[in-house]
Amino acid sequence: MKIYNSYTDRLEEFKSIHPNKVGMYICGPTVYNYIHIGNARPVVFFDTVRRYFESKKYQVIFASNFTDVDDKIIQKSIEENISELEVSSYYINAFLSDVKSLNCKTDYIKPKVTKYMNYIINYIQDLIDKGYAYQANGDVYFRVTKIEDYGALSNRLIDDLISGSRVEVNNLKENPLDFTLWKQTFEGINFDSQFSKGRPGWHTECVAMIDDIFGEQIDIHGGGTDLKFPHHENEIAQAKAIHNHRVAKYWMHNGRLSFKDIKMSKSLGNVIFVKDVSEKLALRYFLLSTHYRAPLNYSDDSFAMYVTEWLKLENTLKTAFFKLDINNKLIEETEITAEDVNETITNFNSSMDNDFNTANAITALQSLLRLANVSIRKQDDFSTLNQVYKGLIYMTEILGLKVELNPISNENRQIYLDWQKARKNKEFSEADKLRKVLTDRGVI
Repeated sequence: MKIYNSYTDRLEEFKSIHPNKVGMYICGPTVYNYIHIGNARPVVFFDTVRRYFESKKYQVIFASNFTDVDDKIIQKSIEENISELEVSSYYINAFLSDVKSLNCKTDYIKPKVTKYMNYIINYIQDLIDKGYAYQANGDVYFRVTKIEDYGALSNRLIDDLISGSRVEVNNLKENPLDFTLWKQTFEGINFDSQFSKGRPGWHTECVAMIDDIFGEQIDIHGGGTDLKFPHHENEIAQAKAIHNHRVAKYWMHNGRLSFKDIKMSKSLGNVIFVKDVSEKLALRYFLLSTHYRAPLNYSDDSFAMYVTEWLKLENTLKTAFFKLDINNKLIEETEITAEDVNETITNFNSSMDNDFNTANAITALQSLLRLANVSIRKQDDFSTLNQVYKGLIYMTEILGLKVELNPISNENRQIYLDWQKARKNKEFSEADKLRKVLTDRGVI
């Protein structure tokens, strides 16, 4: 398996830090609004990464945070005349509802900033004690120039950043690039600390959580490409100061999603909320249709195409399952021996092993769907259909494209077989009665 490491800017063979275990942390949402489909892209992609690792029998320790204290949350609480905790609690639940609707797993570690305050404060104090941070009038700042290779992730040089800096002038800082670890404030939720009453800086929250949850460098840290600088760069700087490592062995960043060639952003107002999309799994299909590092452009036409593709997938898988189940020919322990079926599965795995190329993996899935439709049309070739069906289940489980399949009861199976027999014997009156029973029960 190879992963494109954003830190080194090259494709690297994946070797986990611990055998058969993968530690993953993905930057989560600031919970002040519903998520839009651009926010959903990393959620869906890294859920797929997790699923693939698990299919390879890795134990995956997956964490993603909730930023539940932030200026935007304060503003929302003022607008709605409710507490910040009520705002964050509501949108955390909304987030989890949205990602469940996209068939993303939610059984992962979900740290909240408000629950990690003591650890964050202690982390900041360690940075001060080591000489990497300093206090100034109740605020705490990180000394960027003490990290020799600061900017390695985003390919930026400190001297260039300083000369081209648009950072707001702050006379309390030793250097205009120094970033905030702790902000003194009396507005909104604030916390007592040895520095002042205030709140932590965003860049410290994630790295402190990772430090507590994993206790060491992790395998994969992921997020959107817009987080490379300054957020992830500043996470790395703090981890190097405390532990002399770069937080994660592999850094992964997904490309931006645009709406009709314009960046999708709540501030621009050109967003499509996940909650408002009727075909949720078609959306997941669409989000995986392009390689994760490439930009993805949404349009009504492009999405409509994947609604059609999803319906095709759903219909084919349901039909294959129904044909096997109604004839009592579904064999769970099917061994895949058919050369063409094995070839599509090999192509699927090769695509996923090559930097999680879901676009090519979907091409393999669609090839297998064509084989399925051929096999469905054949009268009695249940052996091949079982193999195709098993391959489809394997691929769709990894891609998270879940199709609801309802097993046939023994009673309904017998009615179906009696109906087929009546049709064959041209007992049309009896066949019509049985067909009505099957239709009323939703079997056909």
